[in-house]
Amino acid sequence: MPLSRCNALLLACAAALGASAGPLPDGVPVRGWTILSRSEPDDMATIAAAPGYGINHIQLSHELVMELKAMRDSARAGLVNRLVDAAHGAGIREVVVWDHALYALDYYPERFRTGPNGTLNLDDPDFWAWFKDDYRSMLDRLPRIDGLVLTFVDTGARSERQYSRRLTTSSQKLAAVVNAVADVVIGERHLNLYARTLASSNADYDTILGAVDLFRRPEIRLMMKETVEDFFLTSPKEWHAGAVPRPTLMEFDAAGEMNGQGIIANTWPDYFMQRWRDFQARPHVIGYTARTDRYGTSRLVGRPGEIDLLALKLATDDPQATSEEAYDQFISVHYGAAAVPEVKAAFRNAWDIVTSELYTLGNITATHSHLEPEPFSASYINYASGKWYATPILTVGHGVDREFHSWRDVVQHIAPACAKDPSNIPWNEVPWVLERGWVKPGEAMDEEYLGYVTAEKDFGVRLAEESVAHIERARPVLADADYRQLRAYFDCTLLTARLYSATARAYYGFRVWSRGGHYRTPAVAADVSQGLNEIALCAGAIRAYPNPPPVGQWNWAKDADVAEDYARWISAEGWPRDPEAEERVLQHALPDDLLYDGFNRHSANPDAGMTFPGASGR
Repeated sequence: MPLSRCNALLLACAAALGASAGPLPDGVPVRGWTILSRSEPDDMATIAAAPGYGINHIQLSHELVMELKAMRDSARAGLVNRLVDAAHGAGIREVVVWDHALYALDYYPERFRTGPNGTLNLDDPDFWAWFKDDYRSMLDRLPRIDGLVLTFVDTGARSERQYSRRLTTSSQKLAAVVNAVADVVIGERHLNLYARTLASSNADYDTILGAVDLFRRPEIRLMMKETVEDFFLTSPKEWHAGAVPRPTLMEFDAAGEMNGQGIIANTWPDYFMQRWRDFQARPHVIGYTARTDRYGTSRLVGRPGEIDLLALKLATDDPQATSEEAYDQFISVHYGAAAVPEVKAAFRNAWDIVTSELYTLGNITATHSHLEPEPFSASYINYASGKWYATPILTVGHGVDREFHSWRDVVQHIAPACAKDPSNIPWNEVPWVLERGWVKPGEAMDEEYLGYVTAEKDFGVRLAEESVAHIERARPVLADADYRQLRAYFDCTLLTARLYSATARAYYGFRVWSRGGHYRTPAVAADVSQGLNEIALCAGAIRAYPNPPPVGQWNWAKDADVAEDYARWISAEGWPRDPEAEERVLQHALPDDLLYDGFNRHSANPDAGMTFPGASGR
């Protein structure tokens, strides 16, 4: 059915099915999807598919509505209301939208900013009366929603930084904001409220859990990410889920914000089924919601990554279901039973491809799936894989096949010297790493670790090549459209793997070579030369690829620009002295929401002005 007709039918059904809409009551398990994109055709396609997965809860977030105040824009509110009606029309009972509180400080009238340094006076009753009225007016713009997801930590003006003599702790201030929102959302509108938790340290958890203890209304539900920190494949499961005596919804990211965004292969049902089995056995866990896109046209529905949504459905329907069933069912339905052996083999490689290329020796080195091993320091500090483990030992396969200490071995060697500057803000979250001497200032990349890195990247390239070969062998039993889709999917995966491998050779090799003296071995020089040559070839192939993938937050083709920036610095211009100058150059390839001005504080780059082969001052 053409998508325009599908949209019309969904909207036409909304009124007829409206009686079934409403907040999900206590005791009803939540099976949810979260839509982030502002692309209405893609959102409608996702909604149309939801009933087949037993979905009874839709969240509208990010590009659609990250803050309720955006609903004062009539066009934005119109789109959100159409999606709410379409979801209800499809038989999905509960549709909720996202919000963050507090907003930026200048949002609030000056008469309430009477605390020190212009902070809000949380002891002023008139502020709270205005605050609730403001929520009423914003909710009036979305009259048919069934609830709200409220992120109440690390937002805008930061509630805990506002003035109060009565509220003496950060937990009390956070709870005051949530309680005020709950008075309107639950007390007056009789909607569901999901308080979304986020933490970057154990101290954050203490503050957040302290706030949760002060929530007045027992109806307030929690929503937690399934990982600690963020959606990294190497992060441990959220251990607080189920330990807090409130109904808790688990948030999954099937779209892979950090892991290829569905643009390259992200077909790993095993991961989602194993994690969800664990969570659904815990007390107080009432269900899940899974992100279905990462902006733009990057939806999973209708594409190979949709298998991860099926994985969650199967594990919910039957905790004894296996990932083999997910592979077999998804491939049979979408590509035909005869295609199962070869397509399954291609799909199975996705995990190791992504964890070999977007990660390095077990540590994330991409930035929201974008190629950027430097200068984004958080990858090596507060996003480091060892952050949340008492014994931070990583076991790395991928042709390397050995254990590493996350900090002493991996971060100490692969992090650029500018990231290891102790004044860098993210080190505040892991001070013990520096105190114990696990990471020391200065350049430490050497030929041994260059060998580990290149072995891992080569492993990922080989697997991507194997997956393309599997799709070629499946071609005789695939419909033409299915073959084209799968071939493009794995072609883009292979080109990404080759570009990451080439960039790693050139970048890490150049850092070793720049140390001079005995570090300038023939093998290191050969790796740098090979990497530079392969960057040129891969960048050209990416730009010339005739069937480019969807564009979401990650613009796949622009990674070629980033790789060429590194190559130009290495071979011609010299490496920039100021890592923030690197950021400014790389910004042309990054969307606005990935610009980190002021987030990193760096020392001067020790490779400043160096070029390969040779050195020149700048």
